[in-house]
Amino acid sequence: MTSAPGAPGGAGALATEPPVPAGSAENARPPQLDALGPKGPYRARNRLTVTDVTGAAAAELSMVPSVFVHRTLTALRRAAPPAPDERAAALVRAAELFSTGTVAGRSVAEHEHLVSRVGGVPIGVVRTATQAIATRLAAAYDSARRARPQGAVDDWRDPLTRAGRAVWARRGEVFAVNAAGNHPGTHSLWPEALALGFRVAVRPSRREPFTPHRLITALRSAGFGPDQVALLPTGHDLAGELLNGADLGMVYGGDDVVRRHQGDRTVLTQGPGRSKILITADVDWRDHLDTIVDSVSHHGGTGCVNATAVLVEGDPEPLCEALAERLGPLPALAPDHDDAVLPVQPVTTARAFAAHLAGRAAGTRPWLGADGVVAELGDGSAALRPAVHQADRPDAPQLGVELPFPCVWVAPWTPAAGVAVLRHSLVLTVLTRQEELIDRLLDEPTIGNVYVGDVPTYRIAPGLPHDGFLGDFLMRTKAVVRT
Repeated sequence: MTSAPGAPGGAGALATEPPVPAGSAENARPPQLDALGPKGPYRARNRLTVTDVTGAAAAELSMVPSVFVHRTLTALRRAAPPAPDERAAALVRAAELFSTGTVAGRSVAEHEHLVSRVGGVPIGVVRTATQAIATRLAAAYDSARRARPQGAVDDWRDPLTRAGRAVWARRGEVFAVNAAGNHPGTHSLWPEALALGFRVAVRPSRREPFTPHRLITALRSAGFGPDQVALLPTGHDLAGELLNGADLGMVYGGDDVVRRHQGDRTVLTQGPGRSKILITADVDWRDHLDTIVDSVSHHGGTGCVNATAVLVEGDPEPLCEALAERLGPLPALAPDHDDAVLPVQPVTTARAFAAHLAGRAAGTRPWLGADGVVAELGDGSAALRPAVHQADRPDAPQLGVELPFPCVWVAPWTPAAGVAVLRHSLVLTVLTRQEELIDRLLDEPTIGNVYVGDVPTYRIAPGLPHDGFLGDFLMRTKAVVRT
């Protein structure tokens, strides 16, 4: 391993990298994306080439070894968090830097272009995500504290503890994040852990490591020390070591990841969203078509909050036809084109998604089928065009199939089918006038969020829980009585 100035040393490590002669082969290499350890940027010998959607090299990402992970976690555990008011102020400064400043040598525009080209997310979506991350970052301190029970106080020194009071306390000191790379906005959540005084280690997705690198660099520039927040790119083999070395962790992934950590109170899983829309017969879906279409296609359909299924009381065929008419003409463009609205992936990846969809769609009626999903752009990449399929029953297994592009399953619903077919939804938008049904949906523990009326499933705002408040997981209450 070779380290940048100030990085931790170790067997075979150097204090600095040797100078690179002008015109050397090293100069022709892609830009370097260093790990961010407790003593500063760290450049490892083991580097992963991050490519854009055409296969062109975009950067070399330093992949840290096990010893570096453990040393970083040790340094984070030994560090004390800044005072609460200092944390709040630093988060506001970081939001400004992240969204407007030059960070790690890149302007906002350069960063957004790079994220779009590498992640395949439409450039307009990336720009919106930049502002959304900044907004949530600036509000992270207040948002995090919304999870505090009303009967609890922040500090044992509060005069109320003299008579006995609950104090809101951390469940640990170090929080690890195995991050996702499908959408930049996933990085708007974990800074709330910093707001609560945790030290945070982020393992970025190898698919798109630029957003967390920029965010952590901005946080450090704003006042959080390198022993408060770290970026630890690793292989999959070290993901478990990172979680095991921290007190608490958050991990993104599919159903296999959720099952692996099921029952582990130290790991918060962020799995498939399977968000849905329910329309009952007392509401005309035609009055809400814009909301339905946007719920499916906003963010390029890449988010866990995008609608995967729409259940309608009555005949679903007219709604399928309307969705196909609205989604079918969406343009297939390079992700960094200003008019792009669809995600882009390497052609081989796009074809694999289409093949998977074709296999899972067996038995449904295609309005926009798998054979039209792959729109090759002529440069080794392909846009993922929308898919609309009609199922014949509300419990069809296809309604749980979530893919990272606008893909929606439409099925009939009846009151007899009830709430059971809506379980395991991160978000459920319900278009109904039936208050008793809304009560039952709120009572269903596997439905994360219930939006009533003309509210798209992707609605997120500071202070609103995503899948519960993060503070519900990170904190606990302790009784304190003092004389």
